Amino acid sequence: MLKNNTRLTAAEIASLWTSYMNDSLAKCILGFMIKDLEDKEIKGVVQYAYDLSAAHLKKLARFFKQSELPLPDGFSDNDVNMSAPWLFSDIFCLTYINHMARTGLISYGGFLSMSTREDICEYFTNGLQETAGLYNKSNKIALSKGLLARHPYIETPAVSEYIDSKSYLSGLNPLSNKRPLNAIEISHLYMNVMTNALGVNLSLSFAQTSPVKEVSDFMLRGAEIANKHIKIFTDILLQNDIPTPRLPDVSVSNSVTQTFSEKLMMFHMSLISAAGTGNYATAAAASQRSDLAMNYERLSIEIAKYAKTGADIMIKHHWMEKPPGTKDRKKLAQNKNRF
Repeated sequence: MLKNNTRLTAAEIASLWTSYMNDSLAKCILGFMIKDLEDKEIKGVVQYAYDLSAAHLKKLARFFKQSELPLPDGFSDNDVNMSAPWLFSDIFCLTYINHMARTGLISYGGFLSMSTREDICEYFTNGLQETAGLYNKSNKIALSKGLLARHPYIETPAVSEYIDSKSYLSGLNPLSNKRPLNAIEISHLYMNVMTNALGVNLSLSFAQTSPVKEVSDFMLRGAEIANKHIKIFTDILLQNDIPTPRLPDVSVSNSVTQTFSEKLMMFHMSLISAAGTGNYATAAAASQRSDLAMNYERLSIEIAKYAKTGADIMIKHHWMEKPPGTKDRKKLAQNKNRF
């Protein structure tokens, strides 16, 4: 698979680098989860996810070595305290796996679409298939245990219909009645409630176990933003007589022992912030009611500001690893030795 001397493109380098960072993060989080899980089925799917990340890291390391690229530091055993008491409930771990698999499907699809070298395409194709398998496994277990927050049912249309008025796209006028939500809009609102709910619990778990006040405050702010967004999306659903998601009890323990490094926690928050922004952008593009699109755009700005604050904290404490990039040629020219 690795016998290919064709140079990597910038997109392929970016995809491999991002994959290594994400898998090294996942290996730390999942390794900690496994030690305290009690449910055998849930432990099995978390172990499966852990094994995938470990295998991916070995393959990615060979790509970097073959291409003479410096291996990212990423995250290691130094970023997780395996002696810390349990932090995540079994249900949280299953929900986390399901959510991260869903995010992984989007990521692998993007990596594959930007790659052209045969062995790189093969790697990301396999990663996409493995992640799809992980998503299906976690879905099946959650469904069997009554833990899957399924999207709501709607009345099945009798015939196909066409939009016959521009008012279908309206929704900003507070004095006019908004049309009922369509299936596409419901699906995005529902999904964003569920992803934000997981974000709340993850933020709180990081806040209570971080000894650094600046980091703890940042995490609490993240939970506050996620709760605010949940309320906005839930209110829209309720206004349309759509039941809100029956979320499982994805609880975390009361442990205040430092479990993960600040570098890992801050990177993880930047990861889910980026995923949230992507979800909102997709939802805004898919929603035909103008008030929904405006909501997503407005809330995306709030996430962007939050992510910028996180980036500033990471840079301040030297926790942000720099992705591969080009040299500043103007700077090289200005600083070169002249004889």
